[in-house]
Amino acid sequence: MSETGSRSVEGIEASAADAPLGTEVAVIGMAGRFPGADTLDEFWEMIAAAREGITTFSDDELRAAGTPDALLNDPSFVKRLGVLRDVESFDAAFFGYSPREAEVLEPAHRLFLEVAWEALENAGADPSRGSHAVGVYAGSGEAGYTRTNILSRPELVEALGWFSINIGSNKDFFATRAAYKLDLRGPAVGVQTGCSTSLVAVHLAVQALLARECDLALAGGSSVIVPHRTGYQWAPGGIMSTDGSCRAFDAAATGTAGGNGAGAVVLKRLDDALADGDTIRAVIRGSAVNNDGALKVAFTAPSAEGQAAVIREALTVADVDPASIRYVEGHGSGTEIGDPIEIAALAEAFAGVPGARRTAVGSVKSNIGHADAAAGIAGLIRTVLALEHAVVPPTAHFRAPNPRIGFARTPFYASAEAEPWERDGTPRRAGVSSFGIGGTNAHVVLEEAPAPLPSISRRPWHLLTLGARTAAALDASAARLAAHLRERPGLPLADVAHTLQSGRREMEHRRVLVVREGEDAAALLDGAQPDRVVSGAVD
Repeated sequence: MSETGSRSVEGIEASAADAPLGTEVAVIGMAGRFPGADTLDEFWEMIAAAREGITTFSDDELRAAGTPDALLNDPSFVKRLGVLRDVESFDAAFFGYSPREAEVLEPAHRLFLEVAWEALENAGADPSRGSHAVGVYAGSGEAGYTRTNILSRPELVEALGWFSINIGSNKDFFATRAAYKLDLRGPAVGVQTGCSTSLVAVHLAVQALLARECDLALAGGSSVIVPHRTGYQWAPGGIMSTDGSCRAFDAAATGTAGGNGAGAVVLKRLDDALADGDTIRAVIRGSAVNNDGALKVAFTAPSAEGQAAVIREALTVADVDPASIRYVEGHGSGTEIGDPIEIAALAEAFAGVPGARRTAVGSVKSNIGHADAAAGIAGLIRTVLALEHAVVPPTAHFRAPNPRIGFARTPFYASAEAEPWERDGTPRRAGVSSFGIGGTNAHVVLEEAPAPLPSISRRPWHLLTLGARTAAALDASAARLAAHLRERPGLPLADVAHTLQSGRREMEHRRVLVVREGEDAAALLDGAQPDRVVSGAVD
């Protein structure tokens, strides 16, 4: 346990309940692709603006995707879905796949490989360097692409054989594929608990880190509906909304909306992250997982008792006062039964917290729909971004509270608008819930990152290095780095240089330039002085 003050939060005097536990886990990297957002910057912009990323399709678009006219003319058919941009594309060569191998690979598996790579780069972690064991804990949605695009082509099935097709689509190989392609040598564990899959994966990754089964852990999930441009039939009493929007906790809620997504976080024991000088985006103070058992009316129904129990356990593990939780990222499905039960469970778990309107509750499903196996990681990433921006995020579509919830009898309220997230004598803290059909519940207690130590440059010159698999990709990488530096003019060049040199995989095409402290590195990357930039390829 550190006594240097490097784990403190600015302006906070730590009480006994706020003291470091020695079991915290740092979030040091993140990446995601969600409806309406290709990057996490775009994701936050959408969240902060309470904007929805759901797409409405024309009949021509749906007809081209294979929707029959009889369904298009059915008044119960909702022509909306949260889709991902350019989901058909995949850089097969980058991950060592032939075109035929890539063709039979489930899009959710392809997408997770890309997101996992991006998350590791965001963390400045290159698994090929050093002897650290890197684990992966992740799960995916159903294999709709294999069913509709592969098994429907007998000639392809005969040419490839069932074994190859199964390897490319089965959930059993989701995590192990990432471990193989990214050279991760810690545990590789597939997680499948329905809607709570990716948040359960985060919990298991935390436990593995604390048990020292790995030194770094990648956790998350991916779900891609195929056909990707489609809608759904609304049915009375079902979980889907009448209009393709999710109005979590709202009086007008009629159900959830269909969505897609992929997300991953890179986790590390907090003490190790501090010692290594990693950029810490948030801290997982505690987490828990349980199951409802038979404490509910049906297998698919939620249970207030089970949800309350998992939240209480996570708060106990985190050793925090529930009153210090300013925001809860709820499961927030917008269903007739689900939302009232969720708030009742929260109220039970927070029993004894005085006053109304103390803790805001929201849901990412109001932005992107229900991303199935990626829903929990989407909620976690949204909450980490909210902590970083010190903003309580708004809930899209929220106008008036669902009267069946009874918010006034609880410490909670639905967040209708973005609010400044002020500290109230404790670090900023949040809870994240994810509840799966079948009853596996997960809850994570997050805390804002400790104040970083100041970056001190000991050299007047810095070597910036870039690598890529192709010359075109190298140019694109240089352009992205230049844009990144322009958007963040205060970034210390010494830190940028260190991350580029030690936190990136070495590749065939390389570019280097030497930059003096205070110079415009972005302009040099864009070719302001070509003689200062050296590019080449190695065998």
